[in-house]
Amino acid sequence: MFGLSLIAMLVALFLRKQDDDDEDEKYLDQVPGMPKRFSYEDLKSMTQNFNRKLGEGGFGTVFEGIQTDGTKIAVKRLDGFGQIKKSFVAEVATIGSIHHVNLVKMVGFCVGKSHRLLVYEFMSNGSLDKWIFHKTYELLLSWQQRKKIILDIAKGLSYLHEECSQKIIHLDIKPENILLDDEFNGKVSDFGLSKLVDRDQSHVMTTMRGTPGYLAPEWLSSLITEKVDVYSFGIVMMEILCGRRNIDRSQPEEAMHLLALFKKKYEENQVLGLIDKCCEDMRSNEEEVLSMMKVVAWCLQTDFAKRPSMSMVVKVLEGVTNVEYEMGLDYSFSGAKLCEEYQNHGGATLLLPSVLSQAR
Repeated sequence: MFGLSLIAMLVALFLRKQDDDDEDEKYLDQVPGMPKRFSYEDLKSMTQNFNRKLGEGGFGTVFEGIQTDGTKIAVKRLDGFGQIKKSFVAEVATIGSIHHVNLVKMVGFCVGKSHRLLVYEFMSNGSLDKWIFHKTYELLLSWQQRKKIILDIAKGLSYLHEECSQKIIHLDIKPENILLDDEFNGKVSDFGLSKLVDRDQSHVMTTMRGTPGYLAPEWLSSLITEKVDVYSFGIVMMEILCGRRNIDRSQPEEAMHLLALFKKKYEENQVLGLIDKCCEDMRSNEEEVLSMMKVVAWCLQTDFAKRPSMSMVVKVLEGVTNVEYEMGLDYSFSGAKLCEEYQNHGGATLLLPSVLSQAR
């Protein structure tokens, strides 16, 4: 009797999984403007039976593929179900139907049976973290490249927040999710955690998601606006200028948290002492760097209402307007409390691997 019950349960689970797969397929078929749908066999052939591995994360592996016309692609094969399935559908539905030069282009996808794969344009210079945290002489960004990448990220986020039919909040902006093409154009990637918000909604309530070190303080209330992306952008911008991670446990205790150090130096008018020492041409452009530091301070205001919109950030970076006023860097929230809450949420939402280019 127990054996029959077990078999019945397994059959029910199998049928439910089949129904879920069918629902995913029906939903994606109904979303307008979807990219090409690949067969599993096609992607298997393009990646030489998934042997051209570029990198892997906790929930999947990324492979290099070559299409029949010789164009390189990055194929992200997701493993597992549950939250991974939700992230897959969210990412396809979000990025599959929008197009911007500063967003990684989704070439296509594959869904069916146990296979869920995302196909992206190939980004030959990998992710930004490799260039600002793991520097060698060959992996050193110039000041002009850093400025351009910062502006590219801002333009991509401005498009998501203000130019799509629905507002798109990315919710996981970090260097690992900024990819660089062969000309070092920066593109925002990995939309597995993103949230679509109707334009008549001022905020949305959602479970905590993202990455420690980049989480805005309002995550403690769960009332979220697009300004959480502005905050994360400010952290990434600070890391690009300083050439180190916001949270670096290899540093002495007093220098472990870059944001606290930035606040201290900013108030003492010594913030230029934090700029990346490996980038010599930043020293000869200190006035520009200082202007960028002011944008960082603006984006990192604890009160999200005081942060600029990303379109305003773009205007400042392009020299169309200036930072509205001189400001201090309000750092009244507890980063430790935020990390504690993050752990209480089970490490927040599961993250998808964002390695869409060469291994790092």
